[in-house]
Amino acid sequence: MFLEATKRRNPELIDAAIKLHQEGAILPDTYILDLDHIVENAKVLKRHADEVGIDLFYMTKQIGRNPLVSQAIREAGIEQAVVVDFKEALIMMEHGLPIGNVGHLVQVPVALLEKVIDYGPKYMTVFSLEMLKKINEAAKNVGKVQDILLKVIEPTDEIYEGQFGGFHLDELEHLATVSKELSHINISGLTSFPCFLFDGESELKPTNNIQTIEKATQILAENDILITELNIPSATCSKTIPLIKGINGTQGEPGHALTGTTPLHAKMDLEEVPSMIYVSEISHNLDGKAYFYGGGYYRRGHLDNILVVNGDNTKTDDKVEAFGNESIDYYLTAEHTHAVGSTVLAAFRTQIFVTRSDVAVVSGISKGQPKVEGIYNSLGNLIRR
Repeated sequence: MFLEATKRRNPELIDAAIKLHQEGAILPDTYILDLDHIVENAKVLKRHADEVGIDLFYMTKQIGRNPLVSQAIREAGIEQAVVVDFKEALIMMEHGLPIGNVGHLVQVPVALLEKVIDYGPKYMTVFSLEMLKKINEAAKNVGKVQDILLKVIEPTDEIYEGQFGGFHLDELEHLATVSKELSHINISGLTSFPCFLFDGESELKPTNNIQTIEKATQILAENDILITELNIPSATCSKTIPLIKGINGTQGEPGHALTGTTPLHAKMDLEEVPSMIYVSEISHNLDGKAYFYGGGYYRRGHLDNILVVNGDNTKTDDKVEAFGNESIDYYLTAEHTHAVGSTVLAAFRTQIFVTRSDVAVVSGISKGQPKVEGIYNSLGNLIRR
């Protein structure tokens, strides 16, 4: 999906990946993160956000909750993370990284509420009145008042399977009444996901979720709750930040943009540079096809093309056969045979935190001096430096 763009816009990453694999510095089933370019991408995003006056929270699930990269993004100007689930929150907390939003897409379990609230997230996203009451109690116990984002949802909204939850519009009046009796929460804003969807060609278009947010804002205003924050996630990047502002959004959540891998980056050259590549190796050949080590396959990733590099640095493009969702990706299949041990490179839309891959954070790639700063597992834990 992003291989040709990476070859063209970040050939140094290709060269570094080949070198590191063929020297044995990284093993197959490793994602390489180009730290220098990720930092530059973060600076681009921050500049665009500052120009229109919105806040950004960086997302790390797609890069494996990586704390080293997170710290670099923070130093580049996007200071707070949005954590997709409580396990990601714990990684950020372990490394002292500020959290801007927790609870969306996954609610914080009751047993962790006091610990998370005491840590000091700027916002907590809430799906239910029961959870709102529990957050209020937990905040009271640790002596804090917690700012809240409400997730709103209607049957007409775009919601991915596995992500259902939130308040219907006809529940908001009752919610407003009850919330006024809760002294340790403050309802500050609204959110939904996805607020934009790619049209497959060149544009991200607002979903019906935006209309739900707008209606919810009005209902709450009529019930004396002033909404000051509109969290508008989905493919936040340099091109879409103005769209967030255009619908009165105040917050974006760049994730794939940090590695130049939003759907728009597959179709056009945006300011963010492709900064992530997957490295594997030819394991064996059978019946006219080559098999390379898996582990990093993501079923929505559009993994179609690979670059195969053998020991004498001969480069060959090949196609990847479709892989069924019912099987484990022990191996993936190339359409043609290749020398055993050859390097395999791919660039596709992934979510590293749901793979079993390693993650190599590499600096100095743009200078032709790649240095492995650390190798982590897919959940943000250091394996070795």
